[in-house]
Amino acid sequence: MNDYTLTIKSDEKKGVLYDITDVITAYGANISYVHLFVEKNNMGSINLELEHVENIEDLIKDLEKIKEIKSVELHGSQLDIYGKRIIIIGGGAQVSQVAMGAITEADRHNIRGERISIDTIPLVGEKSLAEAIEAISRLPRVSALVLAGSLMGGEITRAVKKVKEESNLIVISLNMPGSVTDYADLIITDPIQAGVLAVMSIADTAVFNIKRLDGNIRF
Repeated sequence: MNDYTLTIKSDEKKGVLYDITDVITAYGANISYVHLFVEKNNMGSINLELEHVENIEDLIKDLEKIKEIKSVELHGSQLDIYGKRIIIIGGGAQVSQVAMGAITEADRHNIRGERISIDTIPLVGEKSLAEAIEAISRLPRVSALVLAGSLMGGEITRAVKKVKEESNLIVISLNMPGSVTDYADLIITDPIQAGVLAVMSIADTAVFNIKRLDGNIRF
């Protein structure tokens, strides 16, 4: 069984998504991610990440029998294409330095066959940061979060705690005042090193194994 991504173009009509999921369910496949939007020609576009698909060819043929569907395209899964994902959140200056370390290290692993992508979002304000962190649980492929700021606590800490309780997310924090460091797996002083270790903590091609550390380690 394999994982796939399907891009389905269809008429924008009520009930189409129900018909699509009905076919997928009949094949015993699991939908791990859905992204829907309406194109400028009023055509519906549905991107589906499917897991545990036994017979993708027959599944596509049955989807194409739905009269509203105009086309079905088959792709590799987003995990296969873009790989694991690191998100760096915090102040602009710190985020840029963490990103420098992460991108440099990711390049070293990706040329050896790994797939790791880096996302950044410079933000200020406790509420904005907390909302961004909580939203990570709704994003696909996220393996690690780096908190790059100078002071984080309160709502931010509660958001980090919640996300860690809901997933196996690795959290790396810069060494800063505030309670957020209490819930980080690693606390790093050097932002470039934080980016490097974020990549090493999720890379299959890395020797470093964060699970060997006993949590909340400062460097």
